[in-house]
Amino acid sequence: MGEPEKRHLRLCHRRNQAAWGCSGHAHRLQNSIGVLPLMPKIKLVVNPVSGRGAGLRSVPYLEENLKDLHPSLVLTERPGHAQELACEAVASGFEVVVAVGGDGTSNEVLNGLVQAQLKGVGSAKMGVISVGRGNDFAYGIGVPKGLPEGCQILRQGKTKVIDVGVVSGGFYPQGRYFGNGVGIGFDAVVGFEALKLAPLSGFASYIIAALKTIYLYYTAPIVKITLDDQTIETPALMVSIMNGRRMGGGFMMAPASSTQDGLFDVCIAGQVSRAEIFKLIPRFMKGTQEGHPAIRTIRSRQVAVTALQGSLPAHADGETLCTAGENLAVSLHPAVLEVITMTT
Repeated sequence: MGEPEKRHLRLCHRRNQAAWGCSGHAHRLQNSIGVLPLMPKIKLVVNPVSGRGAGLRSVPYLEENLKDLHPSLVLTERPGHAQELACEAVASGFEVVVAVGGDGTSNEVLNGLVQAQLKGVGSAKMGVISVGRGNDFAYGIGVPKGLPEGCQILRQGKTKVIDVGVVSGGFYPQGRYFGNGVGIGFDAVVGFEALKLAPLSGFASYIIAALKTIYLYYTAPIVKITLDDQTIETPALMVSIMNGRRMGGGFMMAPASSTQDGLFDVCIAGQVSRAEIFKLIPRFMKGTQEGHPAIRTIRSRQVAVTALQGSLPAHADGETLCTAGENLAVSLHPAVLEVITMTT
């Protein structure tokens, strides 16, 4: 994204903020239910297959519990459809677009909203109601899993502005936006394997997939990692480029990361034995991996990863970027997207 596009995104955000008032919050109304925001025009983009069908099962609840807000609800029909629907919603004058699903749905809606800004179509706030498997993006912006929780946060209308990353390479040479993070190596293979575990959902599927991946992906490729102020050549079993804090529904890849600080937290895991991977998994679950001799975390706004030996399986917000890539370029753009959240 060039400097003119960045200026355009900042201008769209200022216009959007002005429409809600300087605080970024909606005006409020007291009624018999409690304190409710006078919500703008809302579009709910529901992925019916998210969370093994939890998306479709959520529709009656949403229609009943949000009926006083008069949202427009639409179901996605194919991969990539949520991105199209989000962009179309902005063009139709919707001021809030809510992703109802998991990380894949959220990523598509985010891409649609950013593309709408870049094309000059307009801007809208993004909401999330988490009914998917991982829900890591929602976690990173302060939205807990669950229909009641998501609906309550939507009603409250609190917002904050977050940074958005863009990654180029693999299946997306033109670039793909993301809100949570890019996982390269072991982390990506865990995600690929979790998708194959049809009977399981949620964090359990990622735990089983992680244990399986220990026997599938244990030889680290040699990579060159170019950061803002240094270049590293090293065997890296995993490189996690984090805007958020968590991946895989419960692995704290960057426990100190913030979506509002203008920097990625880049977690690099070097080559370790399979036995040592077993020991590291619970540390990542607790977010206590820092201090292990094979782990280092570096903060940077720009990251480029090149495979010198081996290849790069990678994902962005759970969406596959490549299964055997060679180069990925990642950059962070501050204060791009306004999201509805529990915390400001």
